[in-house]
Amino acid sequence: QVILRTTVGELEIELWPKEAPKACRNFVQLCLEGFYDNTIFHRVVPDFIAQGGDPTGTGLGGESIYGAPFADEYHTRLRFTHRGLLAMANTGPNSNTSQFFFTLGKTEELNHKNTIFGKVIVPDWAMSECCTDRGVLFANLSVLYYTYYL
Repeated sequence: QVILRTTVGELEIELWPKEAPKACRNFVQLCLEGFYDNTIFHRVVPDFIAQGGDPTGTGLGGESIYGAPFADEYHTRLRFTHRGLLAMANTGPNSNTSQFFFTLGKTEELNHKNTIFGKVIVPDWAMSECCTDRGVLFANLSVLYYTYYL
């Protein structure tokens, strides 16, 4: 589990390393390195997504722990059917780096386009607070518990 501390509240995240091992490992390692500290949600689209993870704050930056963008990881059981899902943002197939987003509603048009690798577990109200305004700052992201599956 990961706790995202922001300027407007905390989000507790459950990660799914069995379904998306590369995305989870990348996210956790970047958290541990402080990569996301003082970054913002640079793109917020109501009822769609809140996107962050770009150190430039423009949507044009990002890097992965693998030294290059990494491949998409789709799982037959995971679909964009509700709010609170955590997924990799990308610029096309197999272009995942550090940017991620939370769904703010049902976003089925993203199925097989973005890797889902977790969800918000508590509290749901904090997601509303954190993800409604562009520019909300990540104070720091703390990794509470994480198991990496090969």
